[in-house]
Amino acid sequence: MKIVSLVPSITEALFDLGLTEHEIVGRTKFCIHPHDKIKNVPIIGGTKNINIEKIKALQPDLILANKEENVKEQVEALMDDFKVMVTNVETVEDNYYLLKNLGKLLGKEERAQLFNLKIYDVLNQAKLETSVKAAYLIWKNPYMTIGSDTFIHKILSEIGFENIFKDKTRYPIITPEDLAAADVIMLSSEPFPFKEKHIEELKVFYPDKKIMIVDGEAFSWYGTHIAKCENYFKELLIEIHSVQI
Repeated sequence: MKIVSLVPSITEALFDLGLTEHEIVGRTKFCIHPHDKIKNVPIIGGTKNINIEKIKALQPDLILANKEENVKEQVEALMDDFKVMVTNVETVEDNYYLLKNLGKLLGKEERAQLFNLKIYDVLNQAKLETSVKAAYLIWKNPYMTIGSDTFIHKILSEIGFENIFKDKTRYPIITPEDLAAADVIMLSSEPFPFKEKHIEELKVFYPDKKIMIVDGEAFSWYGTHIAKCENYFKELLIEIHSVQI
């Protein structure tokens, strides 16, 4: 089976389930994991601007897309000629069924189940002792955060954080003044590449708050990625706990 993946985290999952560059024949420029294997797979554009002609030339048996990450019109255009599977992952349960369905489709059921069990184990092991109010920023100019109907929100909740914007949906625009209720302000490494200088900018408003860069992939990459984040989450929670003491 020849597959084109339009979703970075799903591309990673395909390799983790045991597929190779012989089956994964196309990917986006943002599909960067696993580093050693992905380099041999042709790039067919970005997640928002795919090159339909390049995809047609590859003649895939299956195209994997995502409701949020890809452009509806571009995906629909591919449906005219190819089998397209559109995923939508907002919860840990959604992620469980994504891997289960991919495993069944690809004949990798046992491997998919092992990853699912590992993900639940990682999330069960990583728990704050007491809830911490958090603001998670994904963008700057303007600042944008995450609402309760996002995968990031669900992962934050799973490990014991309370999203102060849980009454919002999707990715609302906010101001620094809106962050006053947070115990910790998290600046994600993606999609906006927050750096140390951005921490200093927010320190002007909140000199006494914990403001930190967090690994965006650990919170937003569904599929198999969370199974590899055990140590990251443990270290993150130790750092948060040290602030609480």
